[in-house]
Parts: sequence; C-alpha cells; structure tokens
Amino acid sequence: MCMVIFAPIFAICAFATCGGYSGHLQVKVDCAGRKQSNLSINVDFAYPFRLHQVHFKAPLCDGNSEEVVFLDGDFSTAAEFFLTVGVFAFLYSLLATVVYIFYQNKYLKNNRGPHVDFFVTVLFSLLWMVSSCFWAKTLADLKASTSPTQVLLLISACRAPKNTCSAAQEPVWSRLNTSAVFGFVNVILWSGNIWFVFKETGWYKTGQRYPIRSASGKRSSEMRQRLYSESSFEQPEESFGPSLQDALSPSNGDFTKQVHRQASVNQSQGNLSLPQTYLGRTFMNENQGGSRGPRIFVNDI
Repeated sequence: MCMVIFAPIFAICAFATCGGYSGHLQVKVDCAGRKQSNLSINVDFAYPFRLHQVHFKAPLCDGNSEEVVFLDGDFSTAAEFFLTVGVFAFLYSLLATVVYIFYQNKYLKNNRGPHVDFFVTVLFSLLWMVSSCFWAKTLADLKASTSPTQVLLLISACRAPKNTCSAAQEPVWSRLNTSAVFGFVNVILWSGNIWFVFKETGWYKTGQRYPIRSASGKRSSEMRQRLYSESSFEQPEESFGPSLQDALSPSNGDFTKQVHRQASVNQSQGNLSLPQTYLGRTFMNENQGGSRGPRIFVNDI
C-alpha cells in the first residue's frame, strides 16, 4: 500500500524539482575609470546544466570593448540520469498501482507477476541509489562552478587589482537540494518495498512451508527422540496394564473358564496338581494332594 500511494508522489517530486530548475546570479564590475563599469551582469543557467554553453558579456575596463565569458563545466549527465530514473519509476509505479487494483488475479497467476515485480523493484532500488549519489556529488560541483567568486575569476577585468568586482546576487539552491533529498527518500521507499514484494513470491511461501533446520538443530532433535524412546522402554510393565485390560476385559471370562477346564482335565489324568490360575494373580490349592506344579503367572492384559 505504501508503494501504491507514495512511490508516484515522491518520484514526481524528485524529477520535477530537478528538471524545472533555473538559476540566476548577478555580479558587478567596477572599473577604475568608472566609464566602462557594469554593475549588473546577469548570468542565467538551467537544466540540464551545460554550463560551458552559458555565456555573458563583461567589460574589459581598457576601452569601450567587452568580452564574452563562458562558464566552466558540464553537469548534464548526472542531471539527466537522475531525471530519467524518476520518470520511469513514476510510470512503473502507476502501472503497478493499476495492476494491484484491477488485475489482482492475473498478477498472482503462476507467480509471474510477483517475480517480475520483485526484480523490477530491486532494479529501481539500485538505480535510485546510484542516481541519487551521483546527483548529490554533481550538485556540489555545480554549486562550486556557479558561485559568484568562481565566476568573477573568469572575468579579465577582475584580475586587475585596480578594478573592483563583487557579487550582487547568488543562486538559490533550495529546489535542487530538495530534489536530492527526494532522491534518497525514493531509495528508502523502494528498498523497503523489496521485502513486501518478496512475500508475494513463491520463494517466501516455499521457505515457510519447508523450513531449513541447521545441523545443531537436527542433532538436538535426534537426541530428544532417543531420550524419549529410552524413557518409554524403561517404564514398568504395570503401566501397560490398565489400558490393555480395558481393551480385553470382555474376553476375561471365557479365558478363565478355559484355564479351569484345562486344570480339571490334568488333575483327572494324573496325581500332579496344577495351580488354579486367575488373571492378574496366582492361587494354589493347598488341600489337593500330590506334588505341586509350577506357578503360572498370567498378567492382566
């Protein structure tokens, strides 16, 4: 949502403050004879800041002649690059806004839309960073080249100690300073939007569905499973009784009858007496004669 609302606005502010700028400065040349003095020499420059094409006329102070003076420097590359990035970022943010609002289903189909949006967002983040840094450095050089002190050094009459030269008006740089600030604001905005676009791609969803565990995490998990299995095997057999006894309780009566029947048959066939056995305990009939047989333990299961 931040991308939809603020990206077009800050992009417009960035390239509009840079592309529509025009600067003005004024210097004074006071010749010693005061006949050729020019106290209002105006110098105008504007975007794209090709200063080597900007010229003005200044008196020579040695007659009625004048000279044509050109400024130094060409700063069009950084300015045009910064403005181009701003325009394309504005157009793409408008297109993304339309797609987000009216074509959401097609945008999410097969994850092609989020993937393209992710790569374009990363690209514009890098372009904003490069262009903003380049423009900030160029702006500092532009200020130095158009300062009245530097312009006066280009005038021949100002090099003579008998003449007096001074600055009448300096350029106003607040607009270009604002453009540089908006450039870095766009860097923060587009870089922060990378995370939100990444969440829409399938890569983020795949990472959430199949988390990657480290080697230490795997070893700790295996150790917990081993300790749990060993502790469960060390439990006494009585702990298994209640649950299994409840499961087999309907068949206890039949099983007891079979044990009594088998014991009576064995007693009728020989002198050896067998114990009477019940589920969960062993009972010996001491009144029966003969030798005692082995004890039979039948646990309740």
